[in-house]
Amino acid sequence: MASSSGPLNEELQCSICLDVFTDPVTTPCGHNFCRTCLNKCWTNTQTCFCPFCKETFSRRPDLKINTTLREVVQHFKEKLNLGRSEVFCDFCDERKQKAVKSCLTCPSSYCETHLEPHHRVPRLKNHKLINAVENLEDYICQKHQRPLELFCRDDQTRVCLSCTEGDHRNHNTVPIEEESQQKKNQLIQTQTDVQQMIQNRTKKIQEIQHSVEMRKRNTEKEKSYSVELFTDLIRSTERCQSELLKMMEEQQKAAEKQAEDLIKELQQEITDLKRRNTELEQLSHTDDHLHLIQMFSCLYSRPHAKNWTEISVDSDVDVLPMNRALRQFKKTLDETLDEKLNQSELKYVQKFAVDVTLDPDTANPYLILSDDGKQVSNGDIKQDVPENPNRFDSCSCVLAKQGFISGRFYYEVQVKGKTEWDLGVARESINRSGEGDLSPEDGYWSVILRNENEYDACESSLVSLSLKVKPEIVGVFVDYEEGLVSFYDVGHRSHIYSFTGQTFIDKLYPYFSPDLKYEGKNSKPLIITPVKK
Repeated sequence: MASSSGPLNEELQCSICLDVFTDPVTTPCGHNFCRTCLNKCWTNTQTCFCPFCKETFSRRPDLKINTTLREVVQHFKEKLNLGRSEVFCDFCDERKQKAVKSCLTCPSSYCETHLEPHHRVPRLKNHKLINAVENLEDYICQKHQRPLELFCRDDQTRVCLSCTEGDHRNHNTVPIEEESQQKKNQLIQTQTDVQQMIQNRTKKIQEIQHSVEMRKRNTEKEKSYSVELFTDLIRSTERCQSELLKMMEEQQKAAEKQAEDLIKELQQEITDLKRRNTELEQLSHTDDHLHLIQMFSCLYSRPHAKNWTEISVDSDVDVLPMNRALRQFKKTLDETLDEKLNQSELKYVQKFAVDVTLDPDTANPYLILSDDGKQVSNGDIKQDVPENPNRFDSCSCVLAKQGFISGRFYYEVQVKGKTEWDLGVARESINRSGEGDLSPEDGYWSVILRNENEYDACESSLVSLSLKVKPEIVGVFVDYEEGLVSFYDVGHRSHIYSFTGQTFIDKLYPYFSPDLKYEGKNSKPLIITPVKK
């Protein structure tokens, strides 16, 4: 382990020994440590991991010294040593030699030669030696001229042995090495905490970046879906427009054909009338009395001709067929748009799917729950269950184990084959004893089925729901902050009903009631099913 009394550069510091790197090595995850420190960390362990990021390695890495980092560290140490003032031996007469140790007992600094008696003479062997320091007076008690080798924890200051017999009598004093080690341990713990904070924040950055990337992908998918939707709508509009134009052209051609036939008929009548007029003109001037009398009866009578007074070609366009076509198109367009929007909405809420299991401590005694907590049906006899204040004693219902006090959640329940059921959410503080109304005022937000095909939303007063088909799987979505509870027919990907503008203050729990059996009917269980996105 390298030693340094100056400030350490964070990038050149081993996170294990908290000192400048000695023979730095790099782990596969990219972090650096002293080779000795890392080997000690991996001693007597079967699994090797990075002490900094905790990443584990399938086999022990073959560590090689990072020569580039070692050169940088060496350069840093040399620069650090140049900035220090040198300490010289107090006993060299001529050319002063560098001191290697300072004695706190003497108190003096010694070179290697003059230090020799401290290693040999028994009396001197007990002296307190430290690495050579320039400011030796800082290590000696100015009052008693003795080494400051103790630490007073009460006053948080260094003291000598004589101080403990005077002003610091009965104080909590420990060897300064012990205090230093404790503070070093505290620093290590603090550093560990800081490293954990760094890891947490790095992980959070990754989570945020991942969320942004996922949102970008989802946005691209939704953009593609929206383009496809509007392309279909444009095509439908163009197709309807084409059909209307074709209808108008056909109507115009029919009107033209009608006019052409009428004109031909009129022209034929005009020709016939002109011919008769000529005959009448000739007959009126004839001197052949016999011929006049013979032709009089057929020419005198009024010609048989159609009454054209009420006959005409309508100049207005017949809008009734077009209006019918437009209405049908609008209906189809609305249905298509609703279907597409419902599919998009259901696809969105399914992202908030949660794992829900039934809580047996809340189940009415007549209910039978499956071992995995995913199914509930009504039994014929009362079950032998322990008393519990959370249990429903009258209502044939059960809550989920999972409760939610914020955010969004979604789950799906199979109701196929049932003639009656209740589904929704309930607040934690609902009354578990006796019968209650399934209304928001009483803490319930639910949709129910009665008499096989009567669906209702349980507002303050029941709201009848007209469903085109019987749902087999019902999805329930809750947005706590938005005050929203929505129900969906998963199979047909359509919206059933929504409670909006609600105010939630309690924890909300998914609520289930398979309802009672009726002469063998309604015996199927409610089944919490996995959400297939």
